[in-house]
Amino acid sequence: MVAAVARPARLDPAKFRDPNVTARGERRAVVRLAAFKTLWFNTGTLCNLTCAHCYIESSPRNDALVYLSSEEVTEYLDEIAIRQLPIREIGFTGGEPFMNKALGAMLSIALERGFEALVLTNGMKPMMRARPWLATLNAAHPGRLVVRLSLDHYGPALHEQERGPGSFEKAMEGLCWLGQNGFTVHVAGRRGFSDESEPALRAGYARLFAERGIPVDARDPVALMLFPEMDAQADVPEITEACWGILGKSPQSVMCASSRMVVKRKGADHPVVLACTLLAYDSRFELGQTLADADRPIPLNHPHCAKFCVLGSAACSRP
Repeated sequence: MVAAVARPARLDPAKFRDPNVTARGERRAVVRLAAFKTLWFNTGTLCNLTCAHCYIESSPRNDALVYLSSEEVTEYLDEIAIRQLPIREIGFTGGEPFMNKALGAMLSIALERGFEALVLTNGMKPMMRARPWLATLNAAHPGRLVVRLSLDHYGPALHEQERGPGSFEKAMEGLCWLGQNGFTVHVAGRRGFSDESEPALRAGYARLFAERGIPVDARDPVALMLFPEMDAQADVPEITEACWGILGKSPQSVMCASSRMVVKRKGADHPVVLACTLLAYDSRFELGQTLADADRPIPLNHPHCAKFCVLGSAACSRP
């Protein structure tokens, strides 16, 4: 039986406070927008599920980030065109994006303008209700729409520990439908959610995909993305300027070097641009209302910067 891992030690409260220096007085690492490749839209935090450890606290009642409209998305796509930005991919996340009734129009606009589109989903009832228009869009834009479905583990026990009883087979139903209907489908799993090594996890997913006839290569780190845990209260090291050399990594390898996310806060008149898809509620990472405002350096001043991006080598976007 695969066991869930124990929760780590709590974060030192002196860490991640000053944007310029760490708790030990070292210069904090900063990342510049080197190649703007992906623009994310958070379509709203409402979701059909209440997961045990949702980094953005999505639920059927959390509308802290309200539904975006297709007109608001179009405004940013117009800015891309006017400023001739090198963005090639438009991502849609949530919450559950398929709960936003404007998602079909948003996807259609992005695809008709020549962008690649990526939608994150739990693959359950909201997506299944969208099957007619989703299939039509995929047929009209072959190879340019990717649907990434969240499957926390290849076995039902750990997946349902996170997402609730019965959620595994409902997600599998959506995953099988996507595979059987010609979609480019990716899967998002979790490493660190169980005590298995990454090769063992990939082997487990590979068995599941083979058994269910799902066209996903579990060896491909893009087709099957295995994300580290995102517990903002877990103790992690702060990332300093010296860490790039110590770790043999480049600042350009982390998400905020190539992407930004648009959200609309409840009660706000206009959407805003954030530095990162993972930090929707931290005002330190809010950059302004336009993509021009968003072109500035980002101090790695949050535990997710360390655990997910730098040490975890994870990214929400395709390379």
